[in-house]
Amino acid sequence: MPPNRPRTQIAGLMQAVAASLWTISALAASSADPTTPIQYLVVVYQENVSFDHYFATYPHAENPPGEPAFHARPGTPTVNGLSGVLLTSNPNAAPPFRLDRSRAATCDQDHEYKAEQRAYDRGLVDKAVDSTGTRGMSNQGQTACHPDDVMGYFDGNTVTAIWNYAQHFAMSDNHFGTTFGPSTPGALNLIAGQTHGAVGDCAVAAASVGCVATADSLVTAHGVDVVHNTIIGDVRPKFDDCSSRDTAGMSGRNVGNLLTEKGVTWGFFQGGFKPTAVNAGKAVCGASHMGSNGVLKPDYIPHHQPFQYYRSTSNPHHLPPSSPGVIGSNEDQANHQYDLSDFWDAVQAHNLPHVAFLKAPGYQDGHAGYSDPLAEQRYLVETINALQRLPQWESMAIIIAYDDSDGWYDHVMPPIVRTSNTPQDALTGEGSCGQSTPGSVQGRCGFGPRVPLLVVSPWAKRNFVDHTLIDQSSILRFIEDNWKLGRLGNGSTDEVAGTLENLFDFAKPHRGELFLDPATGERTGGASDPDD
Repeated sequence: MPPNRPRTQIAGLMQAVAASLWTISALAASSADPTTPIQYLVVVYQENVSFDHYFATYPHAENPPGEPAFHARPGTPTVNGLSGVLLTSNPNAAPPFRLDRSRAATCDQDHEYKAEQRAYDRGLVDKAVDSTGTRGMSNQGQTACHPDDVMGYFDGNTVTAIWNYAQHFAMSDNHFGTTFGPSTPGALNLIAGQTHGAVGDCAVAAASVGCVATADSLVTAHGVDVVHNTIIGDVRPKFDDCSSRDTAGMSGRNVGNLLTEKGVTWGFFQGGFKPTAVNAGKAVCGASHMGSNGVLKPDYIPHHQPFQYYRSTSNPHHLPPSSPGVIGSNEDQANHQYDLSDFWDAVQAHNLPHVAFLKAPGYQDGHAGYSDPLAEQRYLVETINALQRLPQWESMAIIIAYDDSDGWYDHVMPPIVRTSNTPQDALTGEGSCGQSTPGSVQGRCGFGPRVPLLVVSPWAKRNFVDHTLIDQSSILRFIEDNWKLGRLGNGSTDEVAGTLENLFDFAKPHRGELFLDPATGERTGGASDPDD
């Protein structure tokens, strides 16, 4: 006991210590005692990039004059990219080609469930130009598109930041979409490992032509969105005021339910979620920015918000958080669904949620047609620079991943781990994705195309390429395992998803930050990297 200290002061000190210990214990309990050093996980979920589209020639960049230069570190591992005959005698109708930084804005490619399967042509991988290449006018009539463009790829002179993150942290070259198809299936697979259990309706789109809903399907003027109660298209979420056409609701559970039950703070934070008005009690999502194609793009895109498909995890009227101090908690009226600005309000309030999904506003989400790689780069770098400056950085992991391939060419045939045989399937022939097996759930042909995944963390392996077979629901599985949440069951792919753990080294953190220039993706001053 310290000398010369009054008994009442000592008693007060003991009470303060006890209160502090109780607080620490309560916080530990609320975070469910992570099984790894990762106490904070931030998933930055971007849009529409195949692996070859961003990493075809990694780590070798052309380095033309006037563009940010990229020079790989000695000993940088190679990836399963494009080289040799794939560049010179590719079986597709056009060869792969480098997209210069001056051509960062591209047309959106065809990335529908069936079109993507056709591109792989029974494993020959020779129909990308024919099946997913865009013809005619795109970008809302602003750009003439040529189907050969689907073979284009960027290198480290344009996607400079992404390549630099790969140099200093860890990446996968064997990460696939859980199923084929566009954004909605990819978003649902991230949080639930599940696209089955959907019921569609045309109520929101009653005035639109061609919307037909049955007990197990939804067909609209935009195509087939639901088949055999499985979502394969970009149907809008049912429990969202800002959905403006055909909708679907999902049954079952998602990772949000598991996190809520365990008391782990969490949230999905999306640009433009905050209403710009309320009309007859319904939220209006009117925020927009100029896209890379010179056309205004809404910040909020409803079918990129997966939790709004589930009644239990939705915030239909886009209610704001009760206060910054309760963001991510079970007591907040927003029910864990937020605007992107709310994430930074929580950070300022020293209330960083343990699990956060970040979705950029449309003009910065990387989706071809309205958000080019340079707009995406600015968002990624500004976000990651800010996260690295937080005191929680030492126990944080940032995952950069993508919801689908946009139909961009990738030379790796995905393994068939789930079969499906509907008129919308075409991977191994018209109407088929592998041979039908007992118990197969229709409309879940997978894996889908290969897409990038990077881990930025003090605990990530350095300059490392992992070849472990993983898919989008591997992120879901990491969350479940790290916070001891259990499995979702009911056919979720979380049960069989590959592990992300080989991307980490939990025995030896390197703790080096990497601060980049948002405009160029090049390294700036102020980084602390013990290997440089």
